[in-house]
Amino acid sequence: MINVNKLKEEQLKLAKKILISDGFEKIKTMAGVEQAFTQDQIISQVVVCDYKTLEIKEKKQVIVEQKIPYISSYLFYREGPAILEAFNQLEEKPDVLIVNGHGILHPRRIGMASHVGILLDIPTIGVAKKQMLGEVKEGTIYSDKEALGYEFFTRKHANPLYISPGHKMSLKSSKEIIKKCIKYPHKLPEPLHIAHKLANKTRKELSKKD
Repeated sequence: MINVNKLKEEQLKLAKKILISDGFEKIKTMAGVEQAFTQDQIISQVVVCDYKTLEIKEKKQVIVEQKIPYISSYLFYREGPAILEAFNQLEEKPDVLIVNGHGILHPRRIGMASHVGILLDIPTIGVAKKQMLGEVKEGTIYSDKEALGYEFFTRKHANPLYISPGHKMSLKSSKEIIKKCIKYPHKLPEPLHIAHKLANKTRKELSKKD
């Protein structure tokens, strides 16, 4: 049985450690991490790209057992351990990590991107496909009059992405960095797009074996 109150307490405690200011000087490499799922496994794929050219520099993948079901706003506890394992296999630590999930745009200001950022001590950005809270005013998302992220359209006639700083990342930089990583016609920033493709490829291969 999952004690959600215990997880909530842990999130509130960790949220106090989040830094919403840039914890980097120059970005040379940028990574994206994405998950795919079989019935009982999590595939976590991390891809590191050159920030200027967006060419792949390194990629690692892990497949782990799913231990916790999906619980809204507690995504880290389901997917986080797989992300940490994949990331720790990298030979070179990237300057910034993009996570498929929310950063501070979260009811307790600690979405998966923030949680991962604290544990790995790395600047992170959350990129999600659904808006978890707040209201959008001219592209900026506010909750309790505080700006927490952005609604961001990467191409015409496509649903927006929701960008927010994770950890060691300012609000402004989170949007600027994602903007630079969009490669038309892909909707997702390139490191995340490649990670998404590779994780799904493995998922399909595993599904054929079942």
